[in-house]
Amino acid sequence: MNAKFQPSAKRMETATSIGSAMKISLATHGGQAAAINMRLPPRIVNVDGLPKDTADELVRLVEAAKAAPAAKPVPGFAADAMSYTITVEDDHEPVVLHQSDTTMSPAFAALLSGLQKHFSPQ
Repeated sequence: MNAKFQPSAKRMETATSIGSAMKISLATHGGQAAAINMRLPPRIVNVDGLPKDTADELVRLVEAAKAAPAAKPVPGFAADAMSYTITVEDDHEPVVLHQSDTTMSPAFAALLSGLQKHFSPQ
């Protein structure tokens, strides 16, 4: 694992309690709902506006997903698979993570699940 992507307590504190304006957006592409999804804008989470525990968890999930490579695609597998683009913007260079149902790392899946729970009606 690359040390540059290791989460740290200081990084999490900065992103959630000192006011770093971290924004995470999720765009979905393809799959059986492709015609519906292409008309929808990306969903956005402003992390600094979330409760501290929730924000800390999202920051931890982002750091883990950045460090985990996608799996190699399997040719001809899941022609109707969804692909996901997660863009993380903060005080640093934006990071774009792009994976699909067929190449998703466990860390990316955890981040996607965390974001989808946030978007679900409460």
